[in-house]
Amino acid sequence: MAHLSPMQKKLMMDHVKHVLGDIKRVYPEYDAKQGYEVSGFIWFQGFNDMVNSGVYSELPADSKENRFEKYSGWMAHFIRDVRKDLDTPKLPFIIGVMGVSGMDPEKVNEKNQEFRNAMAAPASYPEFQGNVAAIYTGKFWDEPLAEIQSKYEQVKGKRYQLKRNEVDKGRMTKAEMDAEVKKFEDDLISPKEAAMRSRGASNAGYHYLGCGKTFALMGKAYAEKMLELMGD
Repeated sequence: MAHLSPMQKKLMMDHVKHVLGDIKRVYPEYDAKQGYEVSGFIWFQGFNDMVNSGVYSELPADSKENRFEKYSGWMAHFIRDVRKDLDTPKLPFIIGVMGVSGMDPEKVNEKNQEFRNAMAAPASYPEFQGNVAAIYTGKFWDEPLAEIQSKYEQVKGKRYQLKRNEVDKGRMTKAEMDAEVKKFEDDLISPKEAAMRSRGASNAGYHYLGCGKTFALMGKAYAEKMLELMGD
């Protein structure tokens, strides 16, 4: 998170330095004579920060004001701290802007967009021009897969309601509930959709559905932008 505690920052940097201190442990072909260069840093995190909005503001929950105002400043401090700790004053830095829910304005709520704007803001600061970039990962969100996932959420909701309102009150057996939920699912989700979800999703939406395609596209975008920031 951008509001990493001093201990969390220390643990992160200790890990980086541990890896750099024994590179052969993770890359046996490493040539110590050739040496290494810390040439870039990618920061991709956000959902927990968004839902913990109270960390950045004391505004009431129903306030329409920007509750992530502090996030941008703290992210900028984080970039400076990483560069200082690694002794790399102009270390290329990429902010992977949270992309949960994609880019469709009708599906990205105000809080989500507000957080994204705060997360990306440091890339526009004068001191970071040419060495910090923000990549909006929402463009890699798998919309078809998300639509199917939303149907499974409906099935989950159906089961919850039947258990709470029927089974727990003795008006329906568990077997009857299972049968009704199965029929509801079969009517709602086609075999083709079920197969697509089985192939493409392995987690919840806040983890980008665990979609390998999504993460591969993000990684490619990070790599291409990092090469651009590194220049010659």
